[in-house]
Amino acid sequence: MKKIYYPNKSDWMEILKRPVLDVETLRGTVNEVLNRVKAEGDKAVIEYEERFDKVKLDVLAVTETEIMEAEKNVSNELKEAVLLAHKNIHSFHASQRFESDKVETVPGVTCWQKAVAIEKVGLYIPGGTAPLFSTVLMLAVPAKIAGCKEIVLCTPPNKEGKVNPAILYAAQVAGVNKIFKIGGVQAIGAMAYGTESVPKVYKIFGPGNQYVMAAKQQVSLHEVAIDMPAGPSEVEVLADETANPAFVAADLLSQAEHGADSQVVLITTSEKLIDDVEEEVMNQLEALPRRDIAEKSLANSKLILVKDMDEAIGMTNEYAPEHLIIETKDYMELAEKVVNAGSVFLGALTPESAGDYASGTNHTLPTNGYAKAYSGVNLDSFIRKITFQEITHEGMCTIGPAIEVMAINEQLDAHKNAVTVRLKTMN
Repeated sequence: MKKIYYPNKSDWMEILKRPVLDVETLRGTVNEVLNRVKAEGDKAVIEYEERFDKVKLDVLAVTETEIMEAEKNVSNELKEAVLLAHKNIHSFHASQRFESDKVETVPGVTCWQKAVAIEKVGLYIPGGTAPLFSTVLMLAVPAKIAGCKEIVLCTPPNKEGKVNPAILYAAQVAGVNKIFKIGGVQAIGAMAYGTESVPKVYKIFGPGNQYVMAAKQQVSLHEVAIDMPAGPSEVEVLADETANPAFVAADLLSQAEHGADSQVVLITTSEKLIDDVEEEVMNQLEALPRRDIAEKSLANSKLILVKDMDEAIGMTNEYAPEHLIIETKDYMELAEKVVNAGSVFLGALTPESAGDYASGTNHTLPTNGYAKAYSGVNLDSFIRKITFQEITHEGMCTIGPAIEVMAINEQLDAHKNAVTVRLKTMN
């Protein structure tokens, strides 16, 4: 981990750079797979499953029998945890339901909005080094609350052609309609274009490796909407001298174990904390099963000492972290000053892991600085808002002349005429 003491503001952008992902080098492979899936459907998907996931499939869809078998293979302890998480995620996202009021902008002109669910959504769930069954809940629960009619899930199978039992159980609990044994670029292509087995969807959600990310970006240009630009996971801990070094180290490592290209950052006003955290990280690292992955991630990570909390907040807002943990004595006061972050965790007893699993907030969040412009996944992600308006005789008489003047000045005479012909009938 790199230590940086009292950096100049002019150096912040360089210091806060993420590990570079060059998706251009992947374009050839991604485009080849997408084009074949678009042209050949299931045949191409099955061939790519054999090539990339090392499994020969006759059928892509997960059967009811497989779902029932999976439920038997999930421990009661895990089932209870999944049900608790489902309840909390449902409660939080249900509170986000949109309610519109009709607004009379002037007498006789009434405008309003209606929230309508996206009818068909696709969820991509990674199943490689870490089968993310928690992401099933994070995506399928708000989709279900929103009222999406068709929820399609794709996830890679193992070499025996089986999907992780916990993923199938979470999908059943959350109400997923259709599940397919497809991973990687071919899964994104199948949902974007549709195949004989996989329905074409209108929006694709979910994390994935750099190939999946490049594929989502590619299909979003012409075929389908996506949740957000996504990249490697990241966390920033903002701490002062009151922070517990063991807690801070554990939070940094919880993100470092995601992948070798993840980034973790500590910004603090305490030099002693930096030294203590560095020691704790090394101690805790020894016990991690995913130690090799975490070590590679730590090579991209920074321990930054700043002169005061104003500077710490300024640097935080410049970084715009996916996850931000504030462990300071005045964390509520500092939280009010955060304007760029995906999700914020307040106080010593609020680890980022809580948001990843069971507190209720969503863990599908903008990375790579996109928190400056994007929200994390929420109920609105699965909804479109349609505007309506109604104009009466009184309303047309009030705003019609202004519309005519504006249309003439934009040299759009047909626009003007659409109002003029109506006004003539009112005289």
